[in-house]
Amino acid sequence: MDEDDEIVQEFLVESHENLDQLDRDLVELEKSPGSRELLSSVFRTIHTIKGTSGFLAFGRLESLTHVGENLLSRLREGELTMTPAIAGALLNMVDGVRALLAAIEQTGADVDESVDVDSMVALIKTCLDGDAAGPAPEAPAEPAPQPVAETAPEPAVGIVPEPVAEPAAEAVPVLEERRSGADRRVDGEDRRDPDAPERRGVADSTVRVDVDLLDTLVRLVGELVLTRNQILQQADVTAHVDLVRASQRLNLVASELQETVMRTRMQPIGQVWAKIPRLVRDLGAQLGRTVKLEMEGQDTELDRSLLEAVRDPLTHLVRNSVDHGIEDAAVRLANGKPAEGTLSLRAYHESGQVVVEITDDGRGLDADRIGQVAVQRGVASPEALARMSPRDVFDLIFRPGFSTASAVTNVSGRGVGMDVVRTNIERIGGTVDLTSQAGQGTTVRVRIPLTLAIIPALIVGEGGERYAIPQANLVELVRLEAADLARDVEVLAGAPVLRLRGHLLPLVPLAGALGLDEEPRDAITVVVVQADDVRFGLSVEEVHDTQEIVVKPLGRQLKSIAMYAGATIMGDGRVALILDVAGIAHANGVTATPVRVEADTRTADSDLRSLLVLDVGGGRRAALPLGEVSRLEEFASDLIERTGPTEVVQYRDGILPLVHLASAIGLPVSDVVPELLSVIVHGDGPDRVGIVVDRVVDVVETAIVANRVGIRAGVLGSAVVQDRVTDLVDLDAVVATAGRRIGVGA
Repeated sequence: MDEDDEIVQEFLVESHENLDQLDRDLVELEKSPGSRELLSSVFRTIHTIKGTSGFLAFGRLESLTHVGENLLSRLREGELTMTPAIAGALLNMVDGVRALLAAIEQTGADVDESVDVDSMVALIKTCLDGDAAGPAPEAPAEPAPQPVAETAPEPAVGIVPEPVAEPAAEAVPVLEERRSGADRRVDGEDRRDPDAPERRGVADSTVRVDVDLLDTLVRLVGELVLTRNQILQQADVTAHVDLVRASQRLNLVASELQETVMRTRMQPIGQVWAKIPRLVRDLGAQLGRTVKLEMEGQDTELDRSLLEAVRDPLTHLVRNSVDHGIEDAAVRLANGKPAEGTLSLRAYHESGQVVVEITDDGRGLDADRIGQVAVQRGVASPEALARMSPRDVFDLIFRPGFSTASAVTNVSGRGVGMDVVRTNIERIGGTVDLTSQAGQGTTVRVRIPLTLAIIPALIVGEGGERYAIPQANLVELVRLEAADLARDVEVLAGAPVLRLRGHLLPLVPLAGALGLDEEPRDAITVVVVQADDVRFGLSVEEVHDTQEIVVKPLGRQLKSIAMYAGATIMGDGRVALILDVAGIAHANGVTATPVRVEADTRTADSDLRSLLVLDVGGGRRAALPLGEVSRLEEFASDLIERTGPTEVVQYRDGILPLVHLASAIGLPVSDVVPELLSVIVHGDGPDRVGIVVDRVVDVVETAIVANRVGIRAGVLGSAVVQDRVTDLVDLDAVVATAGRRIGVGA
């Protein structure tokens, strides 16, 4: 559904609700014709429908509501008095509006020949001319007209017989009959398809729900997820097959319920941006600058609870861009820029987060000027400043009390703002990053979590306790043993670093970060994490698994510890703290991006690829493109079933056929069946296939020089990956060959 369709849908929903209220208000108004409150309410409703229908180019609907608005305006100003005839004409108009809305819903246009808009307009104009405005005339000699009988011919809506005051009583029943479905009959025969499903109207397809009720529902789903995790943990250590299957079914249902409920809380960030055009216009006028505002991605959604939290920080960043960033027209022209400055807001989803970029084409940041002010105000010493990179210097503007403004105004200069921006964004688990180029402009990038309620996380262990690392911060896992450990971990300037694919990556032992004793180890597991543009390795004692965790806020005693972002309750009922990756980086002095230590050895015949490296076929290495992997799963061997010659497992409310990669590419298959099978899920829907491997080794992005050595069915050739000769798997060929055998994709 495009943006125009969404606007029409919202218009229909609101108009149907308003019409129901109009019916009630007009009936009450007929009883209390002097009620200013009722008159104002009815007038506002018709005025709103008229204005929106004009904007959406629904001409017939606009003309009908326009003349009705005129009549209501005369009534509100006391120039006319409500009479039964006028009430009937207005109710007739409401029915006509309802019929036109139904036509718009069905066809997208307000063209319905059964609705005689001209006659309705003529009836209301008669009331406006005063012919029906006065008290009802004396009772005529003939009996008062009754509702239209079935034997009487149907008069045209709005045709007005004499006397003038009488037609409203007949016009309304006619529309009621038409609205009830009589117009669908021709010569007594119903034209509707009896087999066609009943179509739900747009007014019946939405419902208003109290926000507190939604919050309660999300909280209950969070508790359900916690209970689900506990049951799954118990099922992992039991041999009861029925319990295992029931727990898997519970896992699927709870996951779908969680995703659905979370979607009900998602709202477009455009709601936060609604006041920014006015803000930019007023601020530009105040400062004597012309600023063009560009906004992209207003429909990017995030959790409703975060919208209010980011409103003030984003507003402050916009004010800063207009005030500090964009120059006066004369300065811009002198620098060869257009007189009109440009401010752009862009929002998009990335790695499970919402990213908001505020970019201006102004003067940019002057690192020298910022450094001078920082030294003058005692924010940094000259010695520390000399060791800072430009990026570190820019980061000084987020310090409390820092400002480069030469004078205090009602816009800036007090040194309060950017520190509050960062504090408020980090409070909700987000980050703020800034890049700038002198004379070209500045970009502030804000990363916000999609939701604070339930997030995927990697569970790690250290010192007998478990900790959760948000999946949005994960890059990859690396296992180092024996010779690899001695070769790839070095100490530079007293700090450990990891040599990873030609880069030196800062290495932070989790034990040391937590203040625990660091014991020598023969092997380490490194979780490579990233916060903004800072990437480093976190060495941990154990890696457990990934889970959907329910985020609980920290108590007052722990809020001041920057390394923790929250807490969660694990399946066994114990509490695990959620690690704040940015806080760990800051506390351990990790500020630089990884350093390149090797020259780029790619040649014209090489290709930089992201690969999933595997152990397969008794220690042989294989690799396949990471983009072809849908998910990585592990299944207990006792869950494997057979249908004919094919091994399958129940998966996501369906059946997942399994293919052993070793046998598919001509390698020997071990006779030993492990307790857990490592499975790569490829494809989606009915064509989904599980590729069974011995072990997932690593995820790498490396330059590949392909060799035809080893080429065969399912293998494109070989290459050296991580100093090992590795088969390059043709996954499409493997699946196609297996598919002919197991009936998938055939």
